[in-house]
Amino acid sequence: MAYVVTEACIKCKYTDCVDICPVDCFREGPNFLVIDPDECIDCTLCVPECPAEAIFAEDDVPESQKAFIALNAELAKRWPAIVERKAPPSDADEWKGLSDKLRFLER
Repeated sequence: MAYVVTEACIKCKYTDCVDICPVDCFREGPNFLVIDPDECIDCTLCVPECPAEAIFAEDDVPESQKAFIALNAELAKRWPAIVERKAPPSDADEWKGLSDKLRFLER
């Protein structure tokens, strides 16, 4: 069972989770992070590190966010690994906690 980054990360893209990951399973897109399900070792370390509360165990992904399981797998094949924390976008805090952000996902 892998962990999954959900909609709450879109346009927030805090990278606190990246620093704690022991296997470098995060992949970075323009305004979103995903977890490579083939690399994730289910350690749970990233979950409490996410300020946007966007990371869930695959079995615990809320029903409204289930599409993100496939989206993480798809984008992880295309996006490069991110292995160091970066500053979040300047407006990340404005987007934090908002819903219905899928339309803003940049691939």
